[in-house]
Amino acid sequence: MVNLILLVVAAVSLVVWLVQEVKGRRQIQQALQWCAEKRTASDAITLRQQVVPGWLEWTYRLVVFAWFIWIASVVLIKDGDFALALVVLTIIAGIIGGLDRFVFEKARQAYVSAGNVAVYITYFVKQDQETLKNEFGGMLPIAENARSFFPVLLVVLVLRSFVIEPFQIPSASMVPSLEVGDYILVNKFNYGLRLPVVGTKILEVGEPERGDVMVFFPPNDSRYFIKRVIGLPGDEIRYINKQLYVNGEIVQQSLIAEVPPLQPVTQVLSEQLGAVNHLVHHDKRIYRGDFVTKVDPGHYFMMGDNRDNSSDSRVWGQVPEENIVGQAFAIWMHWHSFSDLPSFNRVGRIR
Repeated sequence: MVNLILLVVAAVSLVVWLVQEVKGRRQIQQALQWCAEKRTASDAITLRQQVVPGWLEWTYRLVVFAWFIWIASVVLIKDGDFALALVVLTIIAGIIGGLDRFVFEKARQAYVSAGNVAVYITYFVKQDQETLKNEFGGMLPIAENARSFFPVLLVVLVLRSFVIEPFQIPSASMVPSLEVGDYILVNKFNYGLRLPVVGTKILEVGEPERGDVMVFFPPNDSRYFIKRVIGLPGDEIRYINKQLYVNGEIVQQSLIAEVPPLQPVTQVLSEQLGAVNHLVHHDKRIYRGDFVTKVDPGHYFMMGDNRDNSSDSRVWGQVPEENIVGQAFAIWMHWHSFSDLPSFNRVGRIR
């Protein structure tokens, strides 16, 4: 629903601006030519009132209101795809800004700088002459906003899509490695460059390795998940009595602590998964059963470090390669809730 509203608002913005620039600009120029011939106004305020059609203002307000509706829908419905929104905003700003700059700008500036109109403008006080030229030969508000925001949107889109993307940890499935409220950075380059929204890989760079912490979309789910890569394509994964085996070899674990001390329910263990040494949690009160599986070609088996409190490949299956988003590599801030102050005591690399 939110994405549909976004597409409708973007299309309305483009259509309204084109109508303003083509029809509205023609009305402005015709009225300005008539005023130049008749010398109907002697001050800038009166000239604007005679030249600028009133519908330009209310159609601009309509567009602003439409964008507020989209923002409200994002806040209230709490839905929508940020990647899609960024792509749509960049495209619509680029189209409007590009057409304005390379198609319309030269003609409208030439109009106010030649003939009767140029002579008429010189009759006004000097401080108003440049203002009138910019107003009647310059950008309409929609195009002005588009051209201002486009460079920023483009830079953000490129960085977020191909370099680094920030995420916030919403659940405890990766405790103790990642806590609820951790803000992390995800490398979008290590696993290959992918087109935003569609996720199609356009450049091979590298593949996930066992032990990596990876952001991805689970099968048949549009939400981002973050888990650890346990199984690579072709691996046999066994999980017997909370002990992990990969291709028949036991994954070494060593007990670090049991908490709380008097009546321990949680075990904190150090696990050596490939080249990665990291911590995992086991809950003595929970037993989720044993399993044996073989990872399909082009798929990855994912598990949370909070082994007994994680929705992962044991629940929704293996992750196809095309669902990969990137590799989580660093924590840059911790902010549990708006009632708390941000903290930087967890800043560092993710193991």
